[in-house]
Amino acid sequence: MSDTGLRQKAARLRRAYAPHEHRPLGGYLVAMGAYAGVTGALAGLVKATGRPVPERPAPSDVVLLSIATHKLSRLLSKDAVTSPLRAPFTRYDHPIGSGEVMEQVRDSGSPTRHAIGELLSCPFCLAVWVATGLTGGLVLAPRLTRLVATALTAVAASDFLQMAYATAQQAAEGGHQDDD
Repeated sequence: MSDTGLRQKAARLRRAYAPHEHRPLGGYLVAMGAYAGVTGALAGLVKATGRPVPERPAPSDVVLLSIATHKLSRLLSKDAVTSPLRAPFTRYDHPIGSGEVMEQVRDSGSPTRHAIGELLSCPFCLAVWVATGLTGGLVLAPRLTRLVATALTAVAASDFLQMAYATAQQAAEGGHQDDD
């Protein structure tokens, strides 16, 4: 099949998949290919270094990496300070509190740029990549990975404590107003 024939077939597929909305299927394919490449490179590096892969990760490592994945995904996808990393692919919309921002994906006609914007502004989407990196790190550099994951976990716990404190403070201030 010719290149033109493939493009026409891909265009028909996009229209059939989402006739009333722009979905950058080609960009998603690029992102999936990049993820497969990163995962393959990690696996190749593990094999080349001869690092043993645990048969079953320790439950404590799973919990540690889960919380660290949550925090790093939020930092990368929502934190105001990391917005320069997302700026080529997203546009600032508004603050959402706790130092986080809401951004909209730039739709400049490039399906790859659109897909990267969706990936970088979505903590759920980014978590797959972060978890893969941390898991690879756990095999290749376990002490360093656990140290970084511990710091991220401490920040996540601190976030929840800060929010609980703010909620308790608001409740206390609300109680004082009722006394007036």
